[in-house]
Amino acid sequence: MSIRRRVILVTDGDEYAKRAVEHVAREIGGRCISSSYGNPSTLTGPEIVKLIKKAPQDPVLVMFDDSGIVGEGAGETALKYVASHKDIEVLGVIAVAAKSRHEEWTRVDVCIDRDGVLTPFGVDKFGLEEHELGRLNGDTVYCLDELTIPIIVGVGDIGKMARRDSYKLGAPITKKAVELILERSGFHVEKQ
Repeated sequence: MSIRRRVILVTDGDEYAKRAVEHVAREIGGRCISSSYGNPSTLTGPEIVKLIKKAPQDPVLVMFDDSGIVGEGAGETALKYVASHKDIEVLGVIAVAAKSRHEEWTRVDVCIDRDGVLTPFGVDKFGLEEHELGRLNGDTVYCLDELTIPIIVGVGDIGKMARRDSYKLGAPITKKAVELILERSGFHVEKQ
């Protein structure tokens, strides 16, 4: 019998996102599947699940990216596979805004703007609050409404947001999103 691994899915995978997510994973005592980065994603769902299972501890942060491809791209195909896998427990998703307006959007439970303020409104890629309640436009978010996800937290472009989420500053917006997911899921990271 296998143990279900607890993961946080991130809908961004460029170099900036990779640095920010790796930094936050270290900060919280979790793991990042660094090889899941790519713009677009290159690993398949089954390959990512194997890597998740090899991670030494939870939570495991995993990146997915469609690179602006309209419809279901490689990132979303892999995300759906991972999120639906019997050995994976998705604690939540960090849905990342993009400038894309190709009718790709998702419902979100809450967003965090670039100042670290929680808002019920969507945010844009710069982390600025938008006018739509509970909705975020992005490249790799179209499939999220089809999945059973406990919490979806919307943010601007990870590692960027006018440098307010830079890994050099500790990626504070990404970290806050991860901490919110962990808190809502009841997952507590033990501090050493």
